Amino acid sequence: MWVSSVTVGAPDPGVLAEFYARFLGWEVTAKDGPPPGGAPPEIGWAQVQAPEGTPGLRTINVELERDYVPPVCPSVAGEQQIQTHLDIPVEDVDEAAARAVEAGARLAEVQPREYNRVMLDPAGHPFCLFPGG
Repeated sequence: MWVSSVTVGAPDPGVLAEFYARFLGWEVTAKDGPPPGGAPPEIGWAQVQAPEGTPGLRTINVELERDYVPPVCPSVAGEQQIQTHLDIPVEDVDEAAARAVEAGARLAEVQPREYNRVMLDPAGHPFCLFPGG
């Protein structure tokens, strides 16, 4: 068995898919919409895929959550919890963090370790950059 993809919720799937495509150098391969009920945003689901031969997880799906609440990072009792996060090995953590910010991410306020960076994507999902690319 193997895991083919991960799916995350967002208030605008198209925007988040485009962010991951810019940051990772992947391709937006699908945008499906409108979501049930026809309410904005126009895209209810989007998919980003890695180039052929890329190791690890190769697909990120983004699904509309109309009542999306970004998680608090790090988690705090009584607040929206982090449901999942991506771990991304990179050759140069500082360079990758700068590239992520340029693509639309932001640095999380709390950085628990010196050797990696916790980043937040445009919808507020955390992802970690660590040495290992």
